[in-house]
Amino acid sequence: MKEAKQICPTTTKGKVAEGALIVDVRRKSEVEDVTFDVPNYINIPLQELEERMNEIPKDKEVVFVCRSGERSLRATYYMMNHGYENVYNMRDGIIKWASKGFPTKGNVEGLLNNSCDCSQPDCC
Repeated sequence: MKEAKQICPTTTKGKVAEGALIVDVRRKSEVEDVTFDVPNYINIPLQELEERMNEIPKDKEVVFVCRSGERSLRATYYMMNHGYENVYNMRDGIIKWASKGFPTKGNVEGLLNNSCDCSQPDCC
């Protein structure tokens, strides 16, 4: 199997400026707390990806994101296994994005000051 293409937040920001779609695979409650402030953004929680993958265009560059880069890496491989070629995983997730001061909405301080102590599966 091919390796997933992994990119940093700076490269992601450039791809978004060129029209790439951000697909955030975090749970809705996480997105409500803090999210990306970019155009071309959708939230499809990882557990909904299989049933909602038709919402993701095959003819655009797509960057999968999450809190730390782990869930989005799984999503990237999943989409690659379903014929998507222009897909990327953003390493280090919204934590790194926000730490660089890139556009976000919500409780950024809470995100940056709290390590994940959540008991939810597929969180960190």
